[in-house]
Amino acid sequence: LEAKQITISRANSQMTFPANFQLVAAMNPCPCGYDGDGSARCRCRPEQIKRYQDKLSGPLLDRIDLHITVPALPIADLQNAQAGETSEQVRIRVAAAHKHQLKRQKKVNNELSPSEIDQYIQLGEGEQQLLQLAQQRLNLSARGYHRVLRVARTIADLADSTDITSAHVSEALSYRSK
Repeated sequence: LEAKQITISRANSQMTFPANFQLVAAMNPCPCGYDGDGSARCRCRPEQIKRYQDKLSGPLLDRIDLHITVPALPIADLQNAQAGETSEQVRIRVAAAHKHQLKRQKKVNNELSPSEIDQYIQLGEGEQQLLQLAQQRLNLSARGYHRVLRVARTIADLADSTDITSAHVSEALSYRSK
């Protein structure tokens, strides 16, 4: 994933192919799919849920930037949905954030190396303390820590903010919980 290539080895040869892609994946919370939905329909035992969730290895999960739990919506919420941003509004915001990134560092945030992160992603004292506390509580690896910084920088860019605030760091951290 990180090298943006895949190597396939067979008995007598080895081939390397480009593999620069964006992985989007979904998974039920348990084998039956109802854990945590509030309906009490889930009959999975805790050990079944743990075994099911442990099918994804820690190293793989560590390479996924955003982990988001999407709960089932009540019918009333679906019927009374408020209008959000239009696709065009989101497109404009994303294009502006992309432009900021290229202007600032000549590449997008997810391509920053650890040394480039130190150069382009500066945190204030409060943000550093927040991230340090989160690193201890969430047991973030160095890879996870850098991913949080990249996501926080992207959130700040989407908000058209030159500085990364505690709110940006908190939002980025909220996407790491599993």
